[in-house]
Amino acid sequence: MREPGRYMQIEQAPAPGRRPGLRAAGGAFLVVGILALAFNLRSMITGLPPVFPELQAALHISAASLAVLAAVPVLCFGVFSGSGAPLSRRYGEERVLCAAAALIVVGLLLRSLAPSTLLFPGTIVAGGGIALMNVLLPSLVKRRMPERAGLVIGLYLLALSAGAITASALAVPIFTAAGGGLAATRLVLGVWAGPAVIAVLIWLPQLRFRTVPEGGQSRRAGALAMRRHALAWQVTLFMGLQSLSYYAALSWFPTMFRDRGVSAAYAGTLLALMNLGNAVTALVVPVLAQRATDQRWLAVLSMAVSGIGLAGAGFAPTGLAPAFMLLLGFGQGACLGLGIYYTMARAHDAVAAASLSAFAQGVGYLIASTGPLLIGFLHTVTGGWSASIAVLLGVGVLQLISGWLAGRKLTVPTG
Repeated sequence: MREPGRYMQIEQAPAPGRRPGLRAAGGAFLVVGILALAFNLRSMITGLPPVFPELQAALHISAASLAVLAAVPVLCFGVFSGSGAPLSRRYGEERVLCAAAALIVVGLLLRSLAPSTLLFPGTIVAGGGIALMNVLLPSLVKRRMPERAGLVIGLYLLALSAGAITASALAVPIFTAAGGGLAATRLVLGVWAGPAVIAVLIWLPQLRFRTVPEGGQSRRAGALAMRRHALAWQVTLFMGLQSLSYYAALSWFPTMFRDRGVSAAYAGTLLALMNLGNAVTALVVPVLAQRATDQRWLAVLSMAVSGIGLAGAGFAPTGLAPAFMLLLGFGQGACLGLGIYYTMARAHDAVAAASLSAFAQGVGYLIASTGPLLIGFLHTVTGGWSASIAVLLGVGVLQLISGWLAGRKLTVPTG
């Protein structure tokens, strides 16, 4: 079902006899632009954890500040995601997406040029841009390409994963090639502004169009109304706890492996493996979920795989780390795909699904932002990683309970 909204072209409409080849080319340019934007949604986050010890030494920041740095982007996702709808109603989704990509460029350049003073402000600016893109890219796909939305959203998730994998795998080689020290730190902090600049340039032709969602007031009210329903909270907790575990592992597992004696480059490769696993199951599980009567068995299976991967990554010998990190990625990606499916399947129509998605995303990311802070705090206090892994396993139990409840064949009540 196509979401309510209107799609307008600012330039003069083409003649009715416009050739199919031109329409196809226009659609291809749109898809390329979407993929270019999506590539930048996680690279600035995954490109730092493999070199956290080097950043801490070069910038002379505390372990607590490093934990806050890891949490800031996720916190921005929760705080700024609600701005997407009002901005897109006023300026159009295409323009807001272009501005969001520009914010990523500006934020990354700011923290690169003056890391001692602008590390956190620059990260907030870039995180705000990503938050807007998180909300508006899927919405734009559904409105401008409704007949191909499933395919394009799948490609969008692949591009997002490709950015995450590339950044985590290249973090250490980039830092090493730059010679280490402050110069290398500046480069690592700002290098992913390059792909964001390319994305802005590729996206510029889309500024001819103006896609504007309707029903903004009722949608905001609908998102707030979701707090009255237990099922909405179950979906939200499942998504929030999944993100908490993912961003905690993303932020601190490279440091954990380095503490156990593996090289920095190998730790970055292990993080890339985790993100590779995410990419695979995030695409497969929603298809399986749609074919199931209810999704409780998928929640159990996804959490079992996550739990085994997490326990193995935390406690097994480092020689087995690649297998367990890939397994952890499979479980996390399955939970992500299942959580996204829940926001659609647990709503009775498209408008309710949009409200549930907004509620789950806004509250869920606020929950998730505690993950990097909590794990960083536990590591600082205990000096090891056992307590952190135990807490994440406990979070997994809570996620399993919420996923089981959210997997029942129910919908959020109307009214």
